[in-house]
Order: sequence, then C-alpha cells, then structure tokens
Amino acid sequence: MTIAVNALAFLAALLAMEGVAWATHRFLMHGPCWSWHASHHAPRRGGFERNDLFGLVFAVLCTAIFWQGAQPGWAPLWWAAAGMSTYGILYALVHDGLVHRRFPLPFRAKRGYLARLAEAHHLHHATHAREGAVSFGFLMPPDIAGLRRRLRERQASPR
Repeated sequence: MTIAVNALAFLAALLAMEGVAWATHRFLMHGPCWSWHASHHAPRRGGFERNDLFGLVFAVLCTAIFWQGAQPGWAPLWWAAAGMSTYGILYALVHDGLVHRRFPLPFRAKRGYLARLAEAHHLHHATHAREGAVSFGFLMPPDIAGLRRRLRERQASPR
C-alpha cells in the first residue's frame, strides 16, 4: 500500500504542476512579478536573465518540501516533491532546451506533440507586454488554431 500511495503522490504532483505552472505564469509572472518575467519576453543579453530567478525560488520551495517529506511519516510528501522536480526537469529540457535553444539538444521539434508545444510557446512570445499573451501552460499546449485566433483578437482590440 505504501508503494501505491507514494506512486500516487508522485503522479498527482507531476500532473498538478501543469496547473500550478499555468496559474503562476498567468497570475504572478504576468502580474505582480512582471519585473522579473519581462526579461524573458525581451531579447536575451548573456547566459542568464532575471526570469531565471523563478527557477531558483521554485527549487528552494521544492527542497523544503523534500526536507519535510524526509521526516518520519511524511514519505508521500517526499514523492510529491519528486513529481514536482520531474516536472521542473521536463520543463527545463523542453522550454530552455527545445524551445528557446539555451542549451543544445540533438533534435528540433518539426511535427507532432513537441512541435505543437513549441509553437504554442512561440505564440505566447508574440507579445512582449505584460498583457495580451496567450498560452500560459506548458506541457499540455492548447489548440494552435484557437491560440492564433485569440492572439489576433487581442492584438486587434483597442486597449
């Protein structure tokens, strides 16, 4: 039973992280934390950008959850932190490696799921402002045609 509970905690956290990432991106990064995130919507100067501080904050939070999960009787919490970390690794590989090419990956997304994911994120970057962006999640990209339509509507509407 313990193995099943731990596996469920891992999978639940891994899947829930897409919702957490969407809400954090939409309401914090494009909200009160725009001063950090704006660097990600501007041309990069150097190897790092202010937006990278979010990864540090999330790593510290996840480390605290790992620590609590390592205490006697809290093993499912440790496995939830492992699910969160797995999402973070996937996010870094796909977002920083595949989409933004911050480190080289041996392939490019030309079709299928990864191409859709990359295109959804590129549509997010079609605006360099705090408002008007589309597609705030990451590993479960919405329909591309719908994103294009919403982006056109937002760009056409007067503010």
